[in-house]
Amino acid sequence: MDDDIEVIMNTGVQQKDSSMAVTIAISVRALFDMEEEHELFMTEGPEEFLTSQIDNEDIPLKEGIVFPFIRATHMVNKRLLSLNPEEKQLFQIILLSTHSAGGGVRIIKSVKYYNLDISRFCFLNGHDPSAYLKSQNVLLFLSACEKSVCNALKRHIPAALMLKQTSATSKEQLKVAFDGDSVLFSDETDVVFREKGLAEVFKYEKEMQNVPMGEGPFKVFAMILGEMKKKFSPEDDPICTYLVTARSSNELGARAINTLRHWGLQIDEAFFMAGSPKGPILAQIKPHIFFDDNPGNILGAHEYGIPAGLVLAGCK
Repeated sequence: MDDDIEVIMNTGVQQKDSSMAVTIAISVRALFDMEEEHELFMTEGPEEFLTSQIDNEDIPLKEGIVFPFIRATHMVNKRLLSLNPEEKQLFQIILLSTHSAGGGVRIIKSVKYYNLDISRFCFLNGHDPSAYLKSQNVLLFLSACEKSVCNALKRHIPAALMLKQTSATSKEQLKVAFDGDSVLFSDETDVVFREKGLAEVFKYEKEMQNVPMGEGPFKVFAMILGEMKKKFSPEDDPICTYLVTARSSNELGARAINTLRHWGLQIDEAFFMAGSPKGPILAQIKPHIFFDDNPGNILGAHEYGIPAGLVLAGCK
């Protein structure tokens, strides 16, 4: 790790066992609404940004797009500990800033203001976060920086680009929705579609119906959510997972279902949209976060106030 990366432990919260925890890294701009501050940094430079942060360090930052998702992970942790006070498989949240710790007091105070269970603050001093993420066994990275997300995906860390929006989410459960191809599953079928067209996709999927698809970037995270779900009774499960895929249930759904069975991954509800817009069904589900590789589906989710993370393509 670079010498000028500054890591501050949050002594105000119970630290997790990192060897067992489900570690999620969040950028400050994803957790808090810092668009005005970011604009100041881009237009006026780092000195003006730092001065502004110091001058306003007693004013809490506003909630950002990932805020409800983090609140929901806290709820799941409390539920897990109520079942087993010695539980180690808990969500652990690391908060990342690309800036120095000099302007970080406002961030730390904002976390305390909202009573968020953030284990560590990492101030990167301009460094790319992906190397640090790998060293911390991060299983999910959510950021407002496209380059950082792409670099994380190159290191095989599940990552998604989060864009500013208002949100309407559930408070009773942690709800996570996944697209299928290129997210939960590999991009093999997408490649066939791009190179040979839809008719060849139907032919390919029929031939491969009983062959499980390869793993996508979010398979591991979905499997861990599945493990955590098993700790609860079905009627009292605080975690709900969804598959919302453009595949049709008749022609292309069988292989997706067979793949999930092969993995032993139980999804609470699966929606095969057959190319229809995903926004309306997401509005009914109200997930805390929806992962998709199609920018059009991300925009469709935003229209209904659904926080959505873009899984960037081409980050090889």
